[in-house]
Amino acid sequence: MTPNDSVPAPNDADLLVACERSFGKLKSEVAQAVVGQEEVVEALLITLLARGHALLVGVPGLAKTLLVSSLARALGLSFGRVQFTPDLLPADITGTDILNEVERAGLVRRETSFMPGPIFKNLVLADEINRTPPKTQAALLQAMQERRVTVGTTTHALPDPFQVFATRNPIEQEGTYPLPEAQLDRFLLEVHVEYPSELEELEIARRTTSGVEPDLKAVVDLPQVLAFGALVPRIPITDEAVRFAVSCGRASRPGTSLAPAEVNQYVRFGAGPRGSQALVLAAKARAALRGEAAADVDDVRELALPALRHRLVLGYRADVDGIRDRDVVAAIVKSAKS
Repeated sequence: MTPNDSVPAPNDADLLVACERSFGKLKSEVAQAVVGQEEVVEALLITLLARGHALLVGVPGLAKTLLVSSLARALGLSFGRVQFTPDLLPADITGTDILNEVERAGLVRRETSFMPGPIFKNLVLADEINRTPPKTQAALLQAMQERRVTVGTTTHALPDPFQVFATRNPIEQEGTYPLPEAQLDRFLLEVHVEYPSELEELEIARRTTSGVEPDLKAVVDLPQVLAFGALVPRIPITDEAVRFAVSCGRASRPGTSLAPAEVNQYVRFGAGPRGSQALVLAAKARAALRGEAAADVDDVRELALPALRHRLVLGYRADVDGIRDRDVVAAIVKSAKS
């Protein structure tokens, strides 16, 4: 091969096949450590492909942290973890400038240098994110949106890719704080982790008390993750699916012509344009994960709940009448038009 020769880049069809195979291996690898939770794993893989952030919600003990850490071990990505506590400071997340004494030409000078925090990794686990006050939660806002952080007067770029997988305990749990709406909107999907079935819980009890730790291998590397992530925006999506996604977003807003009775009665604020953007992008990622050449209305419909539920602000009547976010999203999907 001459110096001017170059290896042709794989076309999108080949990348799509490789994506489906690689993420199939990734699912199998994670399953060695996490029993069940197939839908949750798929939602996290969709988030990973879409280069977004995910929020996992569930009571303690449902393997949320184990799931994210196992996914990181099966990926060729750097991994950082932040355990959110009430006394955590923003600098504990982003990093801080430190003062050093440097000797040059016989003179001792004081200079500042930046010490990066745990957020400077490809995949960051924000564990129990609602255990810390809003001021510290807000330290993630710029990072999640702009992929960079500002400390003092200097802005530092974060690694590529940079994704936050956060875990959150239900707000009714003691010692938790509500997440600001602006931060919730930065998450591509909110995924609820439910209790395992009886058979799954039997397997969990056997596996976790055997004293044998699963030996997870990295089955996808950084160049593949970057290539698959770049592929997702190029996945075609039908016009009907895009219209359906936008219709779902608009139907979530009280007072609009598309809003069903449940929205007008129980929702204070609906999803903004970022909600329909998240639906379209997540639908494309779901199609890529399954090796499908295009995303359609079914992909959007399947992702409506995790993409919209955290973008709805419910009023007090919802609590009084026992209405949950999933009930409202179901009404939105039913009223939306493609």
